[in-house]
Amino acid sequence: MAEGRWLSPREEHAWRSYLAFKRRLDNALVQHLQADFGLSAADYLVMVNLAEAPDGRMRTYELIEATQWEKSRLSHHLKRMERRRLVRRVPTENLRSPAFMLTENGETTIAEAAPAHAERVRQLFFDAVDPEFLDRFIDMCETVQAGIDRYSMGDTTPRNDP
Repeated sequence: MAEGRWLSPREEHAWRSYLAFKRRLDNALVQHLQADFGLSAADYLVMVNLAEAPDGRMRTYELIEATQWEKSRLSHHLKRMERRRLVRRVPTENLRSPAFMLTENGETTIAEAAPAHAERVRQLFFDAVDPEFLDRFIDMCETVQAGIDRYSMGDTTPRNDP
């Protein structure tokens, strides 16, 4: 096995706890979206971004950036959403980079799903934590994201050596 910095028992416990927490929360939220609105998490992500876009439309490259998906994944998913009449293609001056917007059906669906989804997030996450925990959680998320950004820029120096 390759050399590397192994996780301590405490770190391994924290990591596995995080993975279990994330899976269970994601699954509970996805089951709710699917059962009550017929939406996948991917559908919801695309629809929220389109609903929040300043003019209600986004170009493909903007959706790629917002979702952090590969171009082919986004393209296939948008085609499926078009067939379900949730989104539609909108011509732009650059024919190679279409824009997308919600259809009337998509607008109705997200208008119903978003408040219910927010309530479920509140029930499953925010109602379970106190304000101090939330502050620490925000700090932790921002710290980890900053580390990911540093790493992606080539800085692999550990920040918290034991």
